[in-house]
Amino acid sequence: MQRTRVRTLVLIAVLATGLGWLVVRLVGSRGHTLPQVPWAMVAVLVLIAAVVLGMGWSVRQYLRGKHPSLDPLRAARTAVLAKASCYTGALLAGWYVAQVLDVLGDLGIEAQASRAASAGLAVLGSVVLLVVGLVVEWFCRIPPQDPEERAPGATDPTPPAAAT
Repeated sequence: MQRTRVRTLVLIAVLATGLGWLVVRLVGSRGHTLPQVPWAMVAVLVLIAAVVLGMGWSVRQYLRGKHPSLDPLRAARTAVLAKASCYTGALLAGWYVAQVLDVLGDLGIEAQASRAASAGLAVLGSVVLLVVGLVVEWFCRIPPQDPEERAPGATDPTPPAAAT
């Protein structure tokens, strides 16, 4: 599995912002407004990020030899969860930025300022989830093997002429 590129995440967030802004404007043009982002959303995003970080930390400790055993399936699931956290954080950040952009012109109205503040905090929570996902992906890297540690029957990447 390849590491997630930051450029890809930025592109996803920008596309989600554009599409989200169009949706918010379409809903607004029909006379409706989206509900305010619940304040608990930030806590949930940070809690998920903390769980992902904890799982990633145990993989990191195992790879450094400080954790006696770790189920390989758990390590693989942690890596996949980290990648999913990156993409989820990027999508949610774009969606919440779109909500903030929608109410920027009406910050003088107390309800709109409250919507902007809660959506802005949700953006921060989404970015925390995204960053934790990237960090845990880095924790789950397997170091390259030495030639003498390779499995029997594995091919040597160096050509025979270069080995002599």
